[in-house]
Amino acid sequence: MSAVVSGATDGPGGGEEELHRLAVATLDANWEHDHTVPSRTLYPHQWSWDSAFIAVGLAHVRPARAWRELASLFRAQWADGRVPHIVFNPRLPVGAYFPGPEFWGSARADGAPAAPTSGLIQPPVHALAAWLAYGAAPSEAALAALRRLYPRLVAQQRYLATRRDVGGDGLACVVHPWESGLDNSPAWDAPMDAVPGDPAVMRAYRRHDTAHVHAAHRPTDLDYARYVAIVASYREHGYRDDGLARWHPFLVECPLFNAAAGAAEHALARIAPLVGGDPGPHRERAARITEALVLRLYDPGTGTFQPRDLRTGRLVPARTVLGLAPLILPDLPAAQVDAVVAEACSARFGLARRMDRPLPSYDRTAPDFEPLRYWRGPSWMNVNWLVRYGLLTHDRADLAAGLRRSMVGLVATAGCHEYFHPDTGAGLGSPSFGWTASLLLDLLAEEREPAGTG
Repeated sequence: MSAVVSGATDGPGGGEEELHRLAVATLDANWEHDHTVPSRTLYPHQWSWDSAFIAVGLAHVRPARAWRELASLFRAQWADGRVPHIVFNPRLPVGAYFPGPEFWGSARADGAPAAPTSGLIQPPVHALAAWLAYGAAPSEAALAALRRLYPRLVAQQRYLATRRDVGGDGLACVVHPWESGLDNSPAWDAPMDAVPGDPAVMRAYRRHDTAHVHAAHRPTDLDYARYVAIVASYREHGYRDDGLARWHPFLVECPLFNAAAGAAEHALARIAPLVGGDPGPHRERAARITEALVLRLYDPGTGTFQPRDLRTGRLVPARTVLGLAPLILPDLPAAQVDAVVAEACSARFGLARRMDRPLPSYDRTAPDFEPLRYWRGPSWMNVNWLVRYGLLTHDRADLAAGLRRSMVGLVATAGCHEYFHPDTGAGLGSPSFGWTASLLLDLLAEEREPAGTG
């Protein structure tokens, strides 16, 4: 793969121009009247953090469309401020995707929007995406769009801080593995073991993912049975967050999710002066989130961040790419920066100190590492992009450059796939995947100082 990587990144023309055209064509093909579907084959609706990542790349080539992407997502924001992880396209027939709107029943929940949605959320990368989109193509129209979006982004952050701080120590908890974005990560194995599940339950449903992708590459039926059980618990309580600690079976503080929340406050501190807001409260909240992350989720023994299972009070021992995500915080203390960079460069995730292979989603040296199965080993463009952003934020440009080469090399090798084999670069999951194309465009764009620094 290294030869392909080298050929793809020798200069601004040639291979990179061809990749640029591929990425733009992928996004254009996935555009759906006011948003971009992640893929035409497997994900026919709008996904929350997909749209955020997609807006980052669209800003370089279709800036007006980037703002339509974010605006369409936030039109489905709930009254309590949550941004649902799926907004369903009502034009599609019932049964076009599982779990579809009939499974979620959002119309029966207080404060849900008119549009059918899920009741869950995803990592709040949207404020960072909005700030980067504005920085990529500033204009009066972009500023007007940012001004309209700002109060919705603030409401999203308020929801996390007030409704989801179940532990009471300043971090938001996720109530389902899907909310982390890393659906079947080994990080969730221990918390999921406490969730009752019977694979036979899935006989009542039709999974669409395994019709498009080999079952060996996807979560198991037991995983899905437990996913369904967790949703059923939340749905039966009207997707309310009061009293979660008393009755909900899955409550975890996730390092990536909370790092995204902290990065969002840093981004909002940058946005606020442009739209007539006060940056001070955002800076204060960002500092509190970073402090809580270090206090609650950093493990000095392993030198990485790990999720905390609120049901047991214990850190989850699995070493996953989630633990590298706090690098995106510009105020992460130097000791933690150094430790996380060392983890990223270790045999578990990187190669020596050059970052010339893409980061896997799970420890390469673990006995249960699975390089083909979804979040249990493969490389994903979005989390690699986040870690690269963090490396740039903390002045590790040499490592960021190596990671960029490896990420561009993935697409040069296999196209805009959903995820990739972390060693061979083979494309896995859905082809023509939205955030892969979009974040490739961001990598191919002219280098700029990360907006989250300072």
